[in-house]
Amino acid sequence: MRWLDLLGFSASLAVLAGFCMTSVQSLRIFSVASNILFVTYGLLAHIYPVFLLHIILLPINLVKLYGVARSAVETRIAAMTSASPGEAAPD
Repeated sequence: MRWLDLLGFSASLAVLAGFCMTSVQSLRIFSVASNILFVTYGLLAHIYPVFLLHIILLPINLVKLYGVARSAVETRIAAMTSASPGEAAPD
């Protein structure tokens, strides 16, 4: 098995791992990783449809990941600021 085949299998495993994630943030992280691996694989193996698909999906997944991360931060900030000064913050 060539190293290029291993790269392709690694990209496929990253997709599979993404489907196994229970949180959207983890899903997006694995999606970005698989996009990077598939872009590299498609380019090096001269499989241009794979390259094109994942070069298009990569910025989409990055924007979605940014949105999920930003939403999580905003939720934490809202939870911290909504507690009254004399009240304990919820667990």
